[in-house]
Amino acid sequence: MRDTLRRSRRRLLALLGTAALAMAGAIALPGTAQAANVLTNPGFESGSLSPWSCTGNLGSVVSSPVHGGSKALAGAVSSSDTAQCSQTVAVQPNTAYSLSGWVRGSYVYLGVNGGSSTWTSSPSAYTQLTTSFTTGASQTSATIYVHGWYAQGTYYADDISLDGPGGGGGGDTQAPTAPTGLTSTGKTSSSVSLSWGASSDNVGVTAYDIYSGANQVLSVSGTSATVSGLSSSTAYTFTVKARDAAGNSSAASNSVSVTTDAGTGGGTGFKQAAPYLYEGWGDPPNPATVMAATGVKWFTMAFVLDSGGCNPAWDGSRALTGGVDQTAINQIRAAGGDIVPSFGGWQGSKLGANCSSASALAGALQKVISAYGLKAIDMDIENTDEFENEAVQAKILTALKTVKANNPGLKTIVTFGTSTTGPTYYGNRLIEQAQSLNAGIDVFTIMPFDFGGGSDMYGNTVAAAEGLKTKLKSTFGWDDATAYSHIGISGMNGLSDQQENTTPTIWTQIRDWSNSHHIARLAYWAVNRDRPCAGGGVVSNCSGINQSTWQFTSITAGFTG
Repeated sequence: MRDTLRRSRRRLLALLGTAALAMAGAIALPGTAQAANVLTNPGFESGSLSPWSCTGNLGSVVSSPVHGGSKALAGAVSSSDTAQCSQTVAVQPNTAYSLSGWVRGSYVYLGVNGGSSTWTSSPSAYTQLTTSFTTGASQTSATIYVHGWYAQGTYYADDISLDGPGGGGGGDTQAPTAPTGLTSTGKTSSSVSLSWGASSDNVGVTAYDIYSGANQVLSVSGTSATVSGLSSSTAYTFTVKARDAAGNSSAASNSVSVTTDAGTGGGTGFKQAAPYLYEGWGDPPNPATVMAATGVKWFTMAFVLDSGGCNPAWDGSRALTGGVDQTAINQIRAAGGDIVPSFGGWQGSKLGANCSSASALAGALQKVISAYGLKAIDMDIENTDEFENEAVQAKILTALKTVKANNPGLKTIVTFGTSTTGPTYYGNRLIEQAQSLNAGIDVFTIMPFDFGGGSDMYGNTVAAAEGLKTKLKSTFGWDDATAYSHIGISGMNGLSDQQENTTPTIWTQIRDWSNSHHIARLAYWAVNRDRPCAGGGVVSNCSGINQSTWQFTSITAGFTG
């Protein structure tokens, strides 16, 4: 590993030496006129990457750390990808430009394709990078980039500026006319199609930028577009602005409001009562016996981990097929039920942390999806290696986006810890990254236990879920009903590790609240513990309290959403 890093750094220094020689031999640059930042979304304040594009889908917009404003770019560098994010803009030939930006991270580059670049080694705080270049005699576009270095960790960039005249020649400062007649030409539960009348410009219109509310969501060259990745049964308001080669933007078109169609069953179209079943611990019961006694149909099967080399296995050691886990799944399906595997958890060697890239992680998830023909998967994101690591969060969300696209109809769930009032800093960041990456997560499930909840487990669970609802509304622009339809609750029956006590009566109250608010998912840890042992403490095969056998599973089976 050390030799690999040394080779990478030697290569890096060689590249820097070449760039330095090229800059030293350049002639003095002429001054620029009408200097202005010609980049679009230079501070990522739109909340989306557009029109920046990032290699490997490794870029995301984050709310911390930032240099200015409330957003910044994060590049989740891997051992095989520098997470380069770039934007192409129109420029004028034989003209001087100044490029600058604020970056944070180890070995971060800022530059222009085919021209100059600059870098910084490892600032612990934001540092400004600046370089200059002159366009060629016939050059009309330039691609600006920022990237990290192999295996050097996530970098951050903010407030990037390319100062100089926009393309189109003649110091064009005249904006196009506003698009006219914006209308919706069609919609589904997850998309809206739009069309509008063309704008005119003294030089020429080069793009149309589509906005949902204040956020730019798409740029196209023609006079129609389809905005996808939307939530069902949700109202959206769209406008369009025209943009010319010099970067001048028109006034907004008329607005059009569209409510997407309802999904199957409303909301996300997904309702799941799925208590955890763990074949590697706690005297696992026969699932068919539990199903017959309680009426439950779904189980969350724990846990898929890394057996080495980004290869999935139950508990990191049991083969995906042919063992006790396969037997349990066969029994569940033979009884008319189904399973959702849970990847990760609190401990063990996790795929999210150990797979080298989002694409490698997506490949590991796909192996499990293909092995069982799954309808849903759950990523249980916990501890410092996944939940508290922003780059790993982004890797997981990008992988989920990939497998969702490759497996039509697949539902994706993320499960994470919470405070008694809603998501923690890390939970909020996970939700924000899901939005900025357009990951399309179906259910955000909180675990309201081991959070210092005290005796009022019902009240604190409801408060935590309401806090999650508020965060989903503010991040995605959803209404109450849509936000609730993306919420899951995963509790702990009986005594928790912190001696919180969720009794059958309290769990019934939580289930009834979940039904009345039409959330998407109800689970608990775990069926293995759904047996009485009053005074037994926190153990693997009973709840530590007085209850009936399979009582919590019976209550959970009454969840309908």
